[in-house]
Amino acid sequence: MNLPATHLDPKHQVLKDVFGFDAFRPGQEAAVDALLAGRHVLTVMPTGSGKSLCFQVPALVLGGLTIVVSPLVALMQDQVAALRLAGVAAESINSSRHRDDNVMAWKRAASGQTRLLYMAPERLMTERMLAALQKLPVSLIAVDEAHCISQWGPAFRPEYEMLSRLRGVFPGVPVVALTATADEVTRADIAQRLFGGDVETLVLGFDRPNIRLTVEPKHDWKRQLLAFVKGHAGKSGIVYCLSRKKTEETARFLTENGVRARAYHAGMDKDGRESNQNAFMTEPGLVMTATIAFGMGIDKSDVRYVFHADLPGSLEAYYQEIGRAGRDGEAAEAHMLFGLGDIRMRRMFIDQEEAGDERKRREHQRLDALLGYCEAPSCRRQILLAYFGEASEPCGNCDVCLSPVALEDRTGDARKALAAVYRTGERYGVAHIIDVLRGSQTEKVMMADHHRLPVFGTGEAVKKEAWRSLIRQLVAGGHLKIDIGGYGGMKLTPKGRALLTGEGSFRFRPEMLKPVSRKAVRESAQAAEMTGEDHSLLAALKELRLRLAKERQVPAYVIFSDRTLADMAQRRPRNVDAFSEVNGVGAAKLREFAEVFLMAIREHGGG
Repeated sequence: MNLPATHLDPKHQVLKDVFGFDAFRPGQEAAVDALLAGRHVLTVMPTGSGKSLCFQVPALVLGGLTIVVSPLVALMQDQVAALRLAGVAAESINSSRHRDDNVMAWKRAASGQTRLLYMAPERLMTERMLAALQKLPVSLIAVDEAHCISQWGPAFRPEYEMLSRLRGVFPGVPVVALTATADEVTRADIAQRLFGGDVETLVLGFDRPNIRLTVEPKHDWKRQLLAFVKGHAGKSGIVYCLSRKKTEETARFLTENGVRARAYHAGMDKDGRESNQNAFMTEPGLVMTATIAFGMGIDKSDVRYVFHADLPGSLEAYYQEIGRAGRDGEAAEAHMLFGLGDIRMRRMFIDQEEAGDERKRREHQRLDALLGYCEAPSCRRQILLAYFGEASEPCGNCDVCLSPVALEDRTGDARKALAAVYRTGERYGVAHIIDVLRGSQTEKVMMADHHRLPVFGTGEAVKKEAWRSLIRQLVAGGHLKIDIGGYGGMKLTPKGRALLTGEGSFRFRPEMLKPVSRKAVRESAQAAEMTGEDHSLLAALKELRLRLAKERQVPAYVIFSDRTLADMAQRRPRNVDAFSEVNGVGAAKLREFAEVFLMAIREHGGG
């Protein structure tokens, strides 16, 4: 029974009077109580479960000034606007505002008019700002999207690591870190870096049972995307792409095929981003094609699907991104395309990151966990939730449950892999285990005397990539556990020990992805970069090539290869010098064909 408003305790009074709610949602009250008691809190709650109220309510109950650290300008602006509409004195100081506006915002905060002040870590973690804030009655500090502390890394946002100073600069002030996505390693990392281990961790269940999970091998991504979106005509959805260029291309492609779509990425100007975001929030049935820059703090309840045109970076990223669908609790879908080119690209991103070997190793292991999910031989939701430390039953709402795939009995190979992990002391990573199984006499194998083990060479007949896939599926199936936080060694779980000792069997999902030639990968990548206009020009160039080939009675490829024409269509050279830069144009062909092809490009509107 709800108490009359006049008899409510302070936290419920604020909840009712300011935010209009009669009761807290699951997980919120425990966080609020801990903060009101002066304790530090790390709270992990699913997207859409109301994390913001966990600090907004105690901020208003405690009085004084609450500092909110937020990673994105758009995110803090949205939250400030929402608070002001609720009658709360909230401000943001950020790089997108005019200096005079920031100065006035600071004056209001310094004079005691402001209850919540939002800032990016770069703005907060300067000596001048910290010294100024120390003179004010700071009562609470909230670090939103706290997984950035662990996952973005010091090379990308070094000020996030500097947030560890806050508990020393503001002694006695409770700090709350909030995130929707953090596995056990990330939670431990945040707890140590931000709180020195002195924190109360509250983890709400990760399950979003209304979201159907599907993973599909990538063949022709545009055709696959269009078929999916057309099957959800009139519904709001988000299409995540790896690059800024691809988001714009995808929006054009959908629009050309009768789907209302807009793009969003960090490289757009502020007005363009805001216009497209506002359209998505207010217009029904709009599709947003976006990079991961879009989504943090987006509170649109009726997003019916999230489509990954490219592989996300990790299971944490995937979980956070699909969490933007179905916030109203109604049926929603998460559909991912999964290709070999994506895996190579993600590996390359990790290797090129300006970070230490330890972080790179962790990120490769996180990517392996995502690949294990993609190759799931059993319920995807079980694998996803297990990754976050939550046990569950088969969901009946993923592609594997709804349309079970044909599995192979690979119990023998699975036991060989488990035996190799066990015999080598449960402390080595995947690469070493595969070397032992395949009988590779590497320096590491020989130094450890692992060539003398009975399991050495027993898996020689199985290819390296097949072993990788099988081991990923053993991890995904709960038979092995990778120590992501340590040195990446694999350990047997109770389920794995049972299988090794003869209990049960192991069913393997055959490789979803077949390797393709390097040429095909190059051509596929090149085609993916082309716009609709490029394709139109390419068709015209092919017609010209065919005419020239017939005149000379030679095969068309002798004039120029498809790859050269594709490069030409993208570059759209305006003169002979520029034409000479096209891939595959030598001196002789430059003299022979430059003018005729340049004329064709000009006639097509490219000159």
